[in-house]
Amino acid sequence: MDGEVRYDAAHIEVIQGLEAVRRRPGMYVGSTGSRGLHGMVMGVFEHAVNETAAGGRRAVEVTLTADGGVRITDHGPGVPFTTPADDGGPGLEDRLCHFQGGRPPIGRDRIWAWSGSHGLTVANALSTHLTAEVHRCGEHWIQEFACGTALAPPVVAGPSGRSGTTFAFHPDPGIFETVDCSFAFLGERLREVAFLLPGLDVTLTDERPADGPAVQRYRFPGGVRDLALSLAAPRHPEPPPHVLAFTSDDPRMAGVLDVAVVWTEEQRILGYANGRATPQGGAHLEGFRQGLADAFTAYARAYGPVSPGGDTAVTDRITAVVSVRLDEPEFEGATLTALGGDVVRACVQESVRDHVLAWLAEQPERAARLMERRTA
Repeated sequence: MDGEVRYDAAHIEVIQGLEAVRRRPGMYVGSTGSRGLHGMVMGVFEHAVNETAAGGRRAVEVTLTADGGVRITDHGPGVPFTTPADDGGPGLEDRLCHFQGGRPPIGRDRIWAWSGSHGLTVANALSTHLTAEVHRCGEHWIQEFACGTALAPPVVAGPSGRSGTTFAFHPDPGIFETVDCSFAFLGERLREVAFLLPGLDVTLTDERPADGPAVQRYRFPGGVRDLALSLAAPRHPEPPPHVLAFTSDDPRMAGVLDVAVVWTEEQRILGYANGRATPQGGAHLEGFRQGLADAFTAYARAYGPVSPGGDTAVTDRITAVVSVRLDEPEFEGATLTALGGDVVRACVQESVRDHVLAWLAEQPERAARLMERRTA
């Protein structure tokens, strides 16, 4: 038929290696604007945090270099160059030049900074130049990459008395609309991550200012409790009297739940899954809200009358942080902004109900005041 559109194998273009990332960067970092640029940086940072969880000093340094690049250093065991790696995972060149299936190995802490966009591989593909330096087993190794391709085999630069991995890279100005990273934006994101993993020490340095480097350090031993209090602080100069925080390790969902609740005069509930904000909510937030309502209902039945509509008021005036760290997170959609999983929902609901109910029973005077607010 005249005018018929023909479509056969000849119309299919096969793209090899990481050229697909360079041809369609938005599919991997969300955009070629500022959001995608910072997303790429955070992907490398997530890998660094995962390395610290595998052992070594719990610290990561992020530096915006004077020449417009980014340098990220961890103090983990150092990524091996062997293929397959001697820890059972992919070697450094594989991690930088090929997409990996599965998840990184779990260290003494559950994996929590899940890099769903294959952060290292994508950053290598979208950088004009990347240098990897590894300190491992008494040796200092260096390997150079350009646009996702290794320029030469790794070389030993000399002996080393420490362990860890450093990636220094320059985002490609031919791909991104801007390669000027925001110190303020990255500072807020890194500060948030430091809250979510107690004990992690994060340093952000900006070497670009003419009057000298700007440095911010983030470390919050109190974890999500400190985050909830910081969120409530603008309207509560003094620490609010009603603060509940707990951590629960549940093998049924293969993960850890961190919760902090501050009773305030407004509602603000933030959810996180493996270090990522989940603005679209998901199973963990649904479980939290239901568990909180269940706890107040059970307490009211035991100690006083149940007020119609009271359950809804439970979450109307709280500031809360709900963070889960899961071995196998089930994100809904490619943007990773919502968390799925019926098991996660049920486990969070049960844990929140039990912890909140026990907290209310241990503090009858505070519980009475909160019950008054609940029924007001």
